[in-house]
Amino acid sequence: MIIDTHVHVWPDEIASRALAAPRGDLTRFGDGTVSGALAAMDQAGIDKAITLNVANLARHVERTNTFAESLPTDRFIGFGTIHPDLSVEENLASLERHNIPGVKIHPLFQGFALDDRRLWDILDPMRGTYVCIIHVGEGGDSSANDRCTPEMLRNLIEALPGLDVVACHFGGYRRHEEAASYIQGLPVYLDTSWPPGLVSVAPEIVRDVVRRHGADRIVFGSDWPMSDPEQDVDTLRRIGLTDEEVHMILGGNMANLLGLSSP
Repeated sequence: MIIDTHVHVWPDEIASRALAAPRGDLTRFGDGTVSGALAAMDQAGIDKAITLNVANLARHVERTNTFAESLPTDRFIGFGTIHPDLSVEENLASLERHNIPGVKIHPLFQGFALDDRRLWDILDPMRGTYVCIIHVGEGGDSSANDRCTPEMLRNLIEALPGLDVVACHFGGYRRHEEAASYIQGLPVYLDTSWPPGLVSVAPEIVRDVVRRHGADRIVFGSDWPMSDPEQDVDTLRRIGLTDEEVHMILGGNMANLLGLSSP
């Protein structure tokens, strides 16, 4: 089973608007719709995708989680959203109401930092129950980038032992050295997403991360529509990893984390 841990989709009526915002030097590889994601998955041979749905404002949390729950469960695992402008109880109630198994936290777009204690208060009771996929590293202006550094994530992980965390972009987008210093070796999963594609990362860097952090703690993520899943799957298969390492990364590790059975 191949599982893409990092896919973004929006309702058809807002997908084009969601992707219209400036995204630096990144290229789009899809339209952000559910049908577009399914086509990309089929092309890449991906069985399931975790969709990362993010509410930039507290008032959008409920409708974002409603959308996550509405996605077809044969191909998608809809992750939801939380926001520290809501109470702990309001956040958890929305996740429970919509049967959400995990959340995406994106400080660049949500306007809070990883060291915000309101965020920690929400995550505290989520330990052992929800998977938290967290953007780490760059992607915005300097002030936004400083809201989600590898060092901040390390402090969060150490403060909340037992929280199931997937750190996006190998633990720090465009911050390889910081991620190596602060994140590698911690009890956290790293995803392989690196727009515009994993092919832009030197193979020896990827192999080094896998060997230092452990292949059992790496999960495949494409960041579609900002990357091409087919190309990323192909890259993972040809950069010198063992067959067992590739198997674990492409789906085995995430299937174990979520309690999914492989066909």
